[in-house]
Amino acid sequence: MRMRRARVGSMRRSRPRPLLRAVVVVAAVAALLAPAAGASAAPAAGTARAARSDLVRSKEYWLDNYGIRSAWKTTRGKGVTIAIIDTGVDGTVAELRGAVVGGTDFSGEGAANGQTPVGSDSGHGTMVASLAVGRGTGSGTGVIGAAPEASVLSISVGFGSSAPNSDQQIADAVTWAVDHGAKVINMSLTRNTLDWPPSWDTAFLDAAKHDVVVVAAAGNRGSGTEEVGAPATMPGVLAVGGVNANGIASSQASSQGITIGVSAPSENLVGVVPGGGYVLWDGTSGATPIVAGIVALVRAAHPELDAANVIQRVLATAHDAGAPGPDDLYGYGLIDANAAVNGTVAPVTANPLGDLAEWVRINRRAVATPTPVSSEASVVVPVPGAPAPPRNPVGVLLPSTVSLTLVGLPLLVILLMLFAIGGLVVGAVVHFRSVRRTG
Repeated sequence: MRMRRARVGSMRRSRPRPLLRAVVVVAAVAALLAPAAGASAAPAAGTARAARSDLVRSKEYWLDNYGIRSAWKTTRGKGVTIAIIDTGVDGTVAELRGAVVGGTDFSGEGAANGQTPVGSDSGHGTMVASLAVGRGTGSGTGVIGAAPEASVLSISVGFGSSAPNSDQQIADAVTWAVDHGAKVINMSLTRNTLDWPPSWDTAFLDAAKHDVVVVAAAGNRGSGTEEVGAPATMPGVLAVGGVNANGIASSQASSQGITIGVSAPSENLVGVVPGGGYVLWDGTSGATPIVAGIVALVRAAHPELDAANVIQRVLATAHDAGAPGPDDLYGYGLIDANAAVNGTVAPVTANPLGDLAEWVRINRRAVATPTPVSSEASVVVPVPGAPAPPRNPVGVLLPSTVSLTLVGLPLLVILLMLFAIGGLVVGAVVHFRSVRRTG
């Protein structure tokens, strides 16, 4: 029997503007691991637990299909910190012990260290963290993340109608992550709008200034996100689309948009929930931490690279899945961890995903206030052969001796000539009429 849990990360509107998590249907893995009917003998408790954990690890098909295990021969992400801005990460579960090195809460509901899950979908952040930095439960058992030696900052924020200031919470969370040493920020959430508030400009510009790579979910069509929403629409952000186990763009567990950078698995993902236990889930909320973990691998292998070149390695080594070049289904293609870590990639001088500072300059222009200019700043150009103007002219609109001499007299002569000609014409007309009458 396939058990169902309440939907984790289902789309919930926040006020005053919607801030939506990008995740969906969850099923308890425990049910899938139940022994077959008619089994002759029950194994010892420890053996059964190990068998379940082995089966959990075997479900992580992306470890081999996307070059992650191969990349581990070079690095497992040690020394890189990933900030997870979400519902909070339970650092006490077996797979995450020792992984969470700090955190905070902006929801007003969680613990000071960010490790108390908050909200109606409180398991979301722990599931995300397990796919990014999970350590497993032993050799070949339990959930292991893409970067199993990277560290996590757990930053809990509020979602839904109970968190009317979600936009500001996100901005504050990004700033806090930057200030506390994150080199990668995972945002498995979407605002469900193309635009974003100005407070995000400041926070994300701060991240760019401090060389932080921001990885964000594209959202899920099955949860109501028909097109990619912010922060995945923001210039410079690495937006992640989702594919199924066969590498085909997911019809429900992803959305489409021209800002997608790369694609990663978003269906049949196994993750850890608070308190322990495993779930299967769908959504770009799961694809995003896989990519964030791979970004951490790149940063660990190439500490000399800035954020722009880290992103370039991820994009340049992705495999085309649709038409050649980036498209709105797959972005630059399916991510390849081993190639991103070990491949040869030409350097770039700017973020290939755009420049937020330039976007802000163009789109957030302040209304200019005209500044009055004193007439004393006017430049007086002397006329050749004319008397020099007075040192302190009264004003450019008052007549001067020069203007009267050079302009006034010729005008007066012309007017007198016109009057004279007019008089002659009138006299001729009168004379001609009088002659006709007498004739």
